[in-house]
Amino acid sequence: MAIISWDKNQCIGCGACTAVCPSNWEMKDDNKAHPKEINISDDKLKCNKSAEQVCPVQCIIIK
Repeated sequence: MAIISWDKNQCIGCGACTAVCPSNWEMKDDNKAHPKEINISDDKLKCNKSAEQVCPVQCIIIK
């Protein structure tokens, strides 16, 4: 099991994470990306790691 942390204030709302991992990332009314789940199982890790890697401001961290 992995845990997602993200800095919502640092997010620029580019949508890169939602493009590569729409199963767990979505844009909200504040024009920021938010994870649907913070505690992710191993089968969802690859998708979320892709979101972490494409973030241009590196505000997504998966531990």
